[in-house]
Formats: sequence, C-alpha cells, structure tokens
Amino acid sequence: MVYRAEIDGLRALAVIPVILFHAGFDWYSGGFVGVDVFFVISGYLITTIIISEMAEDKFSIVNFYERRARRILPALFFVMAACLPFAWLLLAPSELKDFGQSLVAVSTFSSNILFWTESGYFSANSELKPLIHTWSLAVEEQYYIIFPIFLMFTWRLGIKWILILLSIFFFVSLGVAQWGAFNMPDASFFLLPTRGWELLVGVFAAFYLKYNTHLKSQSLNQVLSLIGFGMIVYSIIAFDKTTPFPSLYALIPTIGTGLLILCAVPKTFIHMILSLKPIVGVGLISYSAYLWHQPLLAFARHSAMGEVSDIILISLCSASLMLAWFSWRYVEKPFRSKGKVSFRRLFTSCGLTLSLFIGLGLYIHVKDGFKTRINSDVDLATIMPSPLRNECHTKDLPCKYFKERIEWATFGDSHVVELTYALANNLSKYDVGVEHNSYTGCQPSISNTLSKCHIWEKQTLERLVESQTIKNIVVSYRLANYLFGESEGVYPSLPFEGTDKDRESIWNDLITIFTKLSESGKKVYFVVQVPELPDNVESLAFHNNLETNIRLKGVTRAWWDQRNMFVSERLGNLPKNVIIVDTTDLFCDPNWCYASNSDGFLYIDDHHLSVYGATTIIEEFLRETID
Repeated sequence: MVYRAEIDGLRALAVIPVILFHAGFDWYSGGFVGVDVFFVISGYLITTIIISEMAEDKFSIVNFYERRARRILPALFFVMAACLPFAWLLLAPSELKDFGQSLVAVSTFSSNILFWTESGYFSANSELKPLIHTWSLAVEEQYYIIFPIFLMFTWRLGIKWILILLSIFFFVSLGVAQWGAFNMPDASFFLLPTRGWELLVGVFAAFYLKYNTHLKSQSLNQVLSLIGFGMIVYSIIAFDKTTPFPSLYALIPTIGTGLLILCAVPKTFIHMILSLKPIVGVGLISYSAYLWHQPLLAFARHSAMGEVSDIILISLCSASLMLAWFSWRYVEKPFRSKGKVSFRRLFTSCGLTLSLFIGLGLYIHVKDGFKTRINSDVDLATIMPSPLRNECHTKDLPCKYFKERIEWATFGDSHVVELTYALANNLSKYDVGVEHNSYTGCQPSISNTLSKCHIWEKQTLERLVESQTIKNIVVSYRLANYLFGESEGVYPSLPFEGTDKDRESIWNDLITIFTKLSESGKKVYFVVQVPELPDNVESLAFHNNLETNIRLKGVTRAWWDQRNMFVSERLGNLPKNVIIVDTTDLFCDPNWCYASNSDGFLYIDDHHLSVYGATTIIEEFLRETID
C-alpha cells in the first residue's frame, strides 16, 4: 500500500478536535466528530489492505489480525496499566468498581456495549470515566472481526455484488442510525450497527481508488477537497451535544472525509496543508494521543473535584501529545516490527496481558471497589438506593407497595423513587399502601407534546385524578437541572442553560399538575428538590476525613439558595391543597448543605436521596400529617 502523508494529516484533523472537545472548550463543541473521521479513515485503510491482498490471492486472516494486534494492543495496554495507580488513588469505590468493569470490557472489545448500558456519551459523568473513549476502539475492533470474514465469503461473487451488498448494509445502517438518534440515542451512538455505515464510507472510497484513478481534473480536486475540508470544520464548529447523532447530520463530516481521501491529491491546497510535517507528525502519534487524553482529563477532574481551569486543561492536552510521542516511539513502533517482536512473543504477551486485565477488573468488581478505602465513622451501608428502584422506576404501570389499602401515591421523576420507598415503609404500620409513579429524566411536560414524557405524564395524571382511593400525592422533580442545566462538574459556578421561555413553560406545567390534582380533592405534598452535591457522595466521603467531621460538606448554602431561587420565589403562588416540603433547612445550615449526618449518608450520588435521606424527609412531614 502506497503511503499517503495527507492521511496522517487527516488523522491530526480528527484527533485534535476530539481532545479539545473532551477538554470542554466551547469553540470545539462538535469536536466529537473527529471519531467519525477516524471511522472513515479506518474503513478506507483496512479495506485497501484487504482487497489489495485478496486481488493478489495473498490475504491471510491470521496475518490481518496480527497486524491489528500490533497496531492496537500494546499502546492500549500501556495506557490501561498507567491508569491503575491513579484509579486506586483518585476513584471512590463505586467509581473504581466501574473502572474495573471497563478494564474487562476494553479487554474483551465490548466497551461500547458497557458504556451504552451505563450512561450517555454526553452526560455529565461521562467526562469522569477514564476509559470511556475506548468505545470507538471497540466499534472498530468489532468491525475488524466481521468485515474481513464478509469479504472472504463474498469475494467469489465479484466486486459488483460485494458493492451491492455493502450498499444495502450502508442504507440500512444509516436508516437505523437516523431512527435511533431520536428514539434510542445512547444505543445509536455507541453500537456498531448504527456506526457501520460510517466505516463503509471509507470502504467505498477504497474500492473506488483500487479500481479507478483519482479525478484527473485538478480544479475539480481542488474544489472538492476544499468542500470536504469545510464540511469537517463546519461540523466541529456547528455541532454540539444537542445534535442528534449519528443521524443524517453525521453525513457531513463523513462525506467530507471521503472527499478528502478521494480528492486531496498532490498540488491541491488541502493536500499541501495536511502534508505539512508538524501536522503529519501529530497524525503519526494520533492513536496514542487519543488513548492518553481522556485518562489525563478524567483523573484531573477527579483530583480537582470540580471545574478544572483552562490553563490546566491546555496543559493536559499538551501532555497527552507528549505522552503520545513517548508511547508511539517506545511502545507502538517496536511492537509493529516483526524483527523486534516475533509473532509468538506478541501472541503470548498480549494473551497474558488480556487475561491479567480481565482478572484484575473482575477482582475489583467482586471487591465492590474496595470500600474499606473510605475512612468514615458514618455507616457506608446507608448509601443505599431503594431496593425496588430497578423494579418500579420508569415503568408504564405503577408499582404498589406493601399494603392493599392504597391511599397515597407518588408522581415525578427519579427523585421520588427513594421517597416512595421511605413513605411506604412509614405508612405500612398504619396498614396504608403507596402507589409509585416515576419516569427517569421526565420534567413537567403536560403541554409539551413533543416530549417523550408527555404521554406518560398525561395518562398517569388522569389516572390519579380519577382514583377514588388515593387521597394524598407526593410530587417531586429535579427542577434545578431542568430549569438551568446540570451542575455536576460545574460547581462552584452556576449553570445557566435554557431560556426564560423554557423555564416558564416547565413551571407552568408543574402548576397544571398541582391544579388538576388539588381540584380533584387530593392533598398534594410538593417535596422541593434536595440540594445537589458537587460530586458523588461516595467520592466526597472518599476524599474527606469523616472521623473528625461526620457532617460531610456538600455545596455552600449561598450557592444552593441561588441555584434554587427560581423555585423558592414561586412557592407562595402554588394552588390550594399543595403542602410545601422544603428540604433546604433540613439539609443545610446557614453556611453549608451537607451530604451526611451522624446517623447516615443522605444521598446515593450527587443528587438522588438514599433511603436514609428520604426517610429523614418523610418522617419530618408525616409527623404533622398522621396523628
């Protein structure tokens, strides 16, 4: 295969935006498309190698996987090993347990599946996961397993039929990606079936150049390469985490990459830019740079327990390039040389290392992240969610707790889950049961017919209004997040997302819920959102010595009062029959809001109550409700 320096330059164009995006710089809000550029490049290079060898009847699946192992595994193992001491020192037990799971998933080429099941790529806690970026490697590795075998079985059919079949796969994959971006966004983002079409863009480019020459018109190459470059740059600048992805929007950076592969030929302006030695140099170390940047950023954020300054972020981005050069020079290059590392030595070392990481990851998981590393006089067992959370949360049909006589119900998002369990525990001694109604991430959406939550909220509300047995309803939402945006990783700053119109719409929908319930004769208890924490409660406990201060500090009272001001200023205007349960004074003193008291931890993460925390609230207002 003829070396093309501009392809390495294209790798640089892909990796730098990804690094800067993960660092959180707003002007690279679409930097995540660098991964899509990598997918196209991979599709092109791998296909070029395979079909060239197949055309000469020299292709060997064993040799193919050997080359992939030499290219991918040594540097990956080096970075994973470097992460271990920092994970032990900086990650709280639950985080270390997650890290152990990721060690297993990366080693079994399934990290994309793991991270799909855990959380979205654009969620706030994703930036704290040291190995989340390996999802794209898993997609490519899965592609490397399937695609060569496909070509081996279809090669005898001829190029025409291969391209027809690939075209069918392309349009099916693109169609599913478009549907999934709006209906199953996390699965669509992480999984191969909805990413495969991007790799196929590079595959088609490889087939074209194998059996055709570059365009002969220099002016056309000039124009098309400029357009391709512009499409990638546009995506990096214009896209952000709200862009449905990978939908039809992803055609812009991927087709742009395809145009550069086909048209950025010598004597074009883009070829000249991408072939500059500094840019090619970054491209050569791009794989290692991609591996290093996320662990550096994630561990820095864990260490800072909050926002990291721009100066430090830029330094970390620069450090990822320096470490990339080191691992490229002393890890990648030696292992690519068969003269320095034989096949047998490669196979043995990779097999042992994979086994080691899998075993270590499983051990960390079984040990539950080594909770004994937390030095605390407060009972860690109180960091407990509702035992019925998985069974009853985000269900179309309600759960009924403990007693047949259902006189109470709960209604809202995930913030009512533990409240429901604590309420049912307390009411069971009065032979009264509770109906649980909650749906994750659902803000008040009665008027918003485009919201995924609208139908569930509308139907649930109607059922509660019509119920003849339910007399009392507890309502709670994480309103601060819906009104102003996620606070995790932002504190001590205040997030200020959304518009005044959006906020008024959410609040008006909440008032509509209260009005309908109160007009039907229900007594409504509005549990105002509990103060958020600057970090996961376990992480706060891990990084703070609780032996001398059993009240674990969270956010300052002033910060929470300002964060919650929109809600607190409107509490006096709620409909009748709505009883306000304001948790602020229960969880805060004039200076601080706390994550624990002498008897237990109040949270299970940075904003969800523990059963103990929920019981603290329930017992407080039930004293005045039940004689």
